[in-house]
Amino acid sequence: MDSEVIDNPDQRCFELDLPNGSTATAYYRVDEEGRLVLIHTEVPSEFWGMGIASQLADGAFHLIRQTGRKAVLRCQFMVNFFRRHPEFADVVAG
Repeated sequence: MDSEVIDNPDQRCFELDLPNGSTATAYYRVDEEGRLVLIHTEVPSEFWGMGIASQLADGAFHLIRQTGRKAVLRCQFMVNFFRRHPEFADVVAG
């Protein structure tokens, strides 16, 4: 899949457009320290098991890194993704 993860700050989420016109989404809130608190990841059911959530997480972590921000992981998928990808330790707060 050639889609790129984008940050949609108005909706407070990272988005990945999918071939059928739907979107995979990683929602966040911004805490009092300006960190992005990743709270929920959604992938349409027809794309489950295809690595879409991992692609979304990877793109989100790269965007967070590029902007010099930090992430707080409250979404269980993001916690599990980070356990498999410790190379993002510079992005994760705490």
